[in-house]
Parts: sequence; structure tokens; C-alpha cells
Amino acid sequence: MTDELLTPKQVQAQYGFSRQTLANWRWMGSGPAYIKTTSSRAGRIMYRRSAIEAWLTAQTVQVGGAAA
Repeated sequence: MTDELLTPKQVQAQYGFSRQTLANWRWMGSGPAYIKTTSSRAGRIMYRRSAIEAWLTAQTVQVGGAAA
């Protein structure tokens, strides 16, 4: 089974992050890993679903336990 590739528009629809937020994260070097099909500015951006899920897992804050 191959890992599903999503466009920024699909990521927005399925996860709620706006395309502008995704673009800002790419510019800042944060956010989920992405694929750029060409090195030019007009290169198409794609996200692996597994990369988004892994990034979300890494952002998860566990509550409870000792105070910070």
C-alpha cells in the first residue's frame, strides 16, 4: 500500500490548516515535511499523509503528571 499524497487544498479540507498557514510553515522551515516536485518557485507541493500524522503526533502535548 502506498502512502497517500495530499495537495495543500486537501490538507486544508481534511486537517483544517489553511493553505496560507502551510505556506508560512514551509517558509519558516517548520510544520509537516512536504514534497516539492521541482526546484522552481512554481513547483507543486504535496504532503504525505504519514508525514502529517507523524508531525501531529510530535506536536501532541500530554496532560497530567508533574507540573512543569
